Amino acid sequence: MRQVRLPQPSRRGILAAGGALGLTAALAACGTEKKDGSGKTEGGGETGPWSFKDDRGQTAKRDAAPKNIVAFTGVAAALFDYGIEVKGVFGPTTTKDGKADVQAGDMDVSKLTVIGNAWGQFNIEKYAGLAPDVLISTMFDDKGTLWYVPEESKDKILKLAPSVGISVYDRQLTHPLQRIQALAESLGADVKADKVVKAKKRFEDASERLRKVAKAHKDIKVLVGSASQDLFYVSGSNLSVDLEYFKALGVNLVEPSEQAKKESGGWFENLSWENVDKYRADIIMMDNRTSAIQPADISKPTWKKLPAVKAGQVIPRIAEPIFSYDKCAPILEDLADAIEKAKKLK
Repeated sequence: MRQVRLPQPSRRGILAAGGALGLTAALAACGTEKKDGSGKTEGGGETGPWSFKDDRGQTAKRDAAPKNIVAFTGVAAALFDYGIEVKGVFGPTTTKDGKADVQAGDMDVSKLTVIGNAWGQFNIEKYAGLAPDVLISTMFDDKGTLWYVPEESKDKILKLAPSVGISVYDRQLTHPLQRIQALAESLGADVKADKVVKAKKRFEDASERLRKVAKAHKDIKVLVGSASQDLFYVSGSNLSVDLEYFKALGVNLVEPSEQAKKESGGWFENLSWENVDKYRADIIMMDNRTSAIQPADISKPTWKKLPAVKAGQVIPRIAEPIFSYDKCAPILEDLADAIEKAKKLK
């Protein structure tokens, strides 16, 4: 991904295109736990205190399992797959035409309170008005930076409720999948439900299939890219959870040099559109986020001359996966299909 991240300015630049009132009252409101008449939390957990140790090593605590959950859109979508619904979201949720963003998954976005829909947007008053029990997001660095929580207002935001950070940095895809499922279970999800068990089995089967296909077609080179108006970004296989997992399964990924990646904090290499043909590739995976220009909208002549483009061997990359087994299994299946069907290009 998928592609810029908060700690690296150039990475943030791909996604990037006030003060809250009444915070004292909001803080008081947030101190009240929500339980139903049965004595159980609405999330389905048992009566009693709730806690969850996140990937920062911090433990979020409440007197009962959180009911008023606010989460980064992709995390909310993953929790939804486990039957846990949130009250509010922040991050790409709706497109300009009002439809659900790719990161919203199966959620009905019309029923969500959107705290902020774009980079840098986070309405603290609206957030406080939800009386949040917990805020949940991912992290793309090892400093504990919560994704899409603005740095300039994070202190005010994080005073309103405990927070949970799930790392999606410098590890394989299986880590956030396991962590999100554990989080969902703590919030009341039935992880032994037939749907959940089948989704995990499908993911495991898809992983094994991709491993076999990658081995059988190890000559097929896959380039992972993202497009902006002025630059084409070639992602390295390190740091991103999906690419690290693909690499571990044997996928032959194009790898920019370490020196070339240094400028972006190790994530990718910046190429001008004149030099977009620097690397040979049989398949190009392109960032599917709404923050990136999609292949059909790229008019650069140099792009259209690329062998993989001319051969129709360009596929989407889910640059910020929804971390449920249900959503990640198809990612592996689609990549296996693409490699299996790809022609070796000159």
